[in-house]
Amino acid sequence: MTGPDDGPAVEVRGAVKRFTRGAETVTALDGVDLRVRAGEFVALVGPSGSGKSTLLALLCGWETADAGSVTYGGALAGRRADTFGWPELALVPQALGLLADLDLADNVLLPARLTGALAASRPRAGELMEAFGIDHLAARAPHQASLGEQQRVAVARALLLGPAVLLADEPTAHQDRGHADLLLDEVVGQARAGSAVLVATHDEVAWGRADRVLSMRDGRLTEGAPR
Repeated sequence: MTGPDDGPAVEVRGAVKRFTRGAETVTALDGVDLRVRAGEFVALVGPSGSGKSTLLALLCGWETADAGSVTYGGALAGRRADTFGWPELALVPQALGLLADLDLADNVLLPARLTGALAASRPRAGELMEAFGIDHLAARAPHQASLGEQQRVAVARALLLGPAVLLADEPTAHQDRGHADLLLDEVVGQARAGSAVLVATHDEVAWGRADRVLSMRDGRLTEGAPR
């Protein structure tokens, strides 16, 4: 198992990202430096519009930086995020991204299906669905589940293969406290198993369970929770 002293699994140096909205140029990331180590759970906090989601999009390869760099260590060194599979980098986006033509169980199992590990992953999928209280919904389509239930499916999908890097954007936003704590238990457990975990969140309970808290405001990142 890896640990927090084994070096950065994810490193961002001087990242700048700008967007053009009509005649206006918005700087979403303004010289961001970030390191997340294997085995570490880092909470990323800050107001809406501060750049948290843009940073996660940069890390998973959905966006490219206008300046600066993103690098990965360990077994992922030398590769771009947009070439990674689910065992390497898993994301829980705010939009959740469930597939409408798959039932909830098959949505959880999607990473295993794509990597040829379907049979071996069924027990873990069942464990996660039971832990999150969605096992009885396995045969339902996503539209037949509540938003909170859909979010738990998205988190279970991301955790299924124990990714080297786990990114999550507000993964407890649609949960009551009890279900949020269940999700956090598994996320913390994934970090303890060796994953580098970065979670953008407004959930102060999540901040308290993180190894480190980073604050983002106006595209700039600082150590520590906001006052």
